[in-house]
Amino acid sequence: MSFESSTAERQQRTFVLGLVINPYAGIGGALALKGSDGADIRAQALAQGAIPQANNKTTVALSQLIDYQADILIKTASGQMGAQCAESLGFDTQVCYTHPNTQTEASDTQAAVDIFVEQGVDCILFAGGDGTARNICAQVPHHIPVLGIPAGCKIHSGVYAITPSAAGCVIADMVLGKLVTVQSAEVRDIDESAFREGKVIAKHFGELTVPAQLQYVQSVKMGGKESDELVLADLAAYIQELRDDEDDCSWIMGSGSTIDFMMDEWGIENTLLGVDVITASGEVLADITASELLEHVQTHRAKLVITLIGGQGHILGRGNQQLSPEVIRTIGRENILIVATKTKLQHLEGRPLICDTSDPELDTQLHGYMEVITGYNDKVLYPVGVEYRSKG
Repeated sequence: MSFESSTAERQQRTFVLGLVINPYAGIGGALALKGSDGADIRAQALAQGAIPQANNKTTVALSQLIDYQADILIKTASGQMGAQCAESLGFDTQVCYTHPNTQTEASDTQAAVDIFVEQGVDCILFAGGDGTARNICAQVPHHIPVLGIPAGCKIHSGVYAITPSAAGCVIADMVLGKLVTVQSAEVRDIDESAFREGKVIAKHFGELTVPAQLQYVQSVKMGGKESDELVLADLAAYIQELRDDEDDCSWIMGSGSTIDFMMDEWGIENTLLGVDVITASGEVLADITASELLEHVQTHRAKLVITLIGGQGHILGRGNQQLSPEVIRTIGRENILIVATKTKLQHLEGRPLICDTSDPELDTQLHGYMEVITGYNDKVLYPVGVEYRSKG
């Protein structure tokens, strides 16, 4: 069987998008009400003839995904919180939350997002303003990317695409399996009551992981050993900073030349074809076995640093069998850090990263989009166990 036919016959994984709309976002803007927070303000705006625009803006964003509908499942909330819009465009839609209120409230947004996180989504797309971003911020763990469709009166946070259409384009690139850069972006909100009195009081409420509009696509390779070493040195410096910030946990270092280079930069001897543990106290447990590693992670908080092994993109199950299914489950998906140069990812030519842990259920749980650290504070989203789809 040829490579082309085997690729074509592989089952394609559905991209799961969590969608939540604040139907009243921005409703007070045109009437100079300085926002739409609070049921009284929304009622006043509606009484004055304000027309909600959040669903219209979401329609513009989702229209960019029409060509890829067969590959997308939208999990959302009922009615104007998402289902009405998604269903009207013909998307495969699953209503996960039904709001009980006549006017949707912040608690409805938070409840819907909680369900997205619990059930698992590849990305959360929301339509709203800074109040909506603020409601979402505390609910979403950092490993789930979030993107805002700008629809509110207040757009001071850095979590939005520049236009509704641009938001759809970013999601489309994720569905296509492109390397989409992710970054941490601030969530800020203004006190509307103070704003109506002429005072601008913006507060920082946290950060969300956001897929950036500008992405890494077929950039010119920096050939040569010297350039590769510079990138690897950046990786080593960045992971060292993370270690310094979280010095109360163990750092499990997988196998491979990238990990070997990093540990050499730190002055720590590495087991090239094994797994080492750097404990919180600085002790190195070299070439540790699966059973020893399981015993350790059951009693110590741990982060796992791994890289691609071989030309097929394996991250688990090749050269690091010490990372048993039990060990990986104990560590948790959110504590796995994948490191690789962008050149190394390009060599995969769009093929997904592969998990082959000998536990099919675990392999499936690890599927989806994960951050790959590609340099100093430089990350991209890359599919794990997801077939790449190229345009044309």
